[in-house]
Amino acid sequence: MNRYEGRRVLITGGGSGIGRATVHRILSEGGRVHTVDVNEAGLTATADRAAADGHTDRLTTAVLDISDEKAVGRGVAAAAEALGGIDVLVNAAGILRSAHTHRTTLEMWNTVIGINLTGTFLMIRASLPALLEGDQPVVVNFSSTSASFAHPYMSAYAASKGGIQSMTHALAAEYSKQGLRFVSVAPGSIESGMTTGTGPGLPEDTDWSLFTKLAPALGQGFAGPQTVAGVVAMLGSEDGAFITGTEIRIDGGTHY
Repeated sequence: MNRYEGRRVLITGGGSGIGRATVHRILSEGGRVHTVDVNEAGLTATADRAAADGHTDRLTTAVLDISDEKAVGRGVAAAAEALGGIDVLVNAAGILRSAHTHRTTLEMWNTVIGINLTGTFLMIRASLPALLEGDQPVVVNFSSTSASFAHPYMSAYAASKGGIQSMTHALAAEYSKQGLRFVSVAPGSIESGMTTGTGPGLPEDTDWSLFTKLAPALGQGFAGPQTVAGVVAMLGSEDGAFITGTEIRIDGGTHY
């Protein structure tokens, strides 16, 4: 299946997790990909995997902090030059920080909002000129189930993802007549750097009874990041051509 043959795709957060899985999925479908991340070692690992799969000639990478306005401007310009234009933008980069809200510092709040919400905005704004000249252009943003359902200790993260979800609807309306689609995915119960190891950073005195509603209904535990990558690939292809201004929840029925 080569739905992405000839398509030019810019992906943020490609150094790990769902972003990396999306890079490999779109490469496997024939796309040309430029991916950015703050984690240079992660980007190297992504490139090594692409080389092992025989996709080196269709992947370029660059270190980029999406919360830095000037860096984003330069980074998107470099991506458009490397790809020869942009048809698809996937905003997978993001962070998760957890704490009791009464202990959440303004610095923590601003960091989460600055990367997740403002960073997504900056990437979209910088990419719009290239996207509007692209072939069947689409932006896939990353919201979260936390945008619509209660995830304790994650107020900053939930606010950032709710903002992304609302922004997606507004942008879809604004650019609809120009043929540019905006959609978002809302993952939940997915294995990634955010949900394993030190990613969530839940408080030591976490009340785990508050999480009883956050288990996948399918009974198979957390799914791998490739589960989300497959949906992203569909949304950015012709198969998603009639989908815009909405979000798709990918959580194994956790919030059915």
